[in-house]
Amino acid sequence: MNGVDVERPRKNIRRWAGRLVLIVAVLVSGCTAAGTTPKARPPSPVVSRATGCTSQIQTGPLPTWARTGFSGDGNGVRHVLARGGDILGVLFGGTLSSPPTPERSNKILWVSRVPVTPGGSLEITATLDGTAETVRRTVVGGPGPSGIDMPKPGCWHFALAWSDHTDAMDLTYEPGR
Repeated sequence: MNGVDVERPRKNIRRWAGRLVLIVAVLVSGCTAAGTTPKARPPSPVVSRATGCTSQIQTGPLPTWARTGFSGDGNGVRHVLARGGDILGVLFGGTLSSPPTPERSNKILWVSRVPVTPGGSLEITATLDGTAETVRRTVVGGPGPSGIDMPKPGCWHFALAWSDHTDAMDLTYEPGR
């Protein structure tokens, strides 16, 4: 064929494709050392861009793992399940408000589906939807009862971190009186 080596370009393509596959494999693996398990990192606040509140308040039965201390299946209890399904917030005051109303506090019972490290805490990084406004709250002792107030009404994106676990949910705070 006119002295043109057709196989040379094919070999170069195969060699570069092989290198690309190796590079992608290293990137996907996260460069984790053999025999180690990567720990969950606390969530970092992210500036929200008007994504809205996607977590839904439910009043149906609580998940089986969250029913301890409730009579029956917890049907009718207002709750929000986090996106990853590892934590649930039971809203005892009904509607959350900012500022809290005199007759009702912003009480949230946090229930973890995953094991909780004794003596730890639940760290909350909350970002107001569509803004860079971020506040931090800590529930000492880890998931459990809390009063979580936000400085303004609106949709708050909660990044939750506890016992080497992370999850996220959105909570809406209505205007208080």
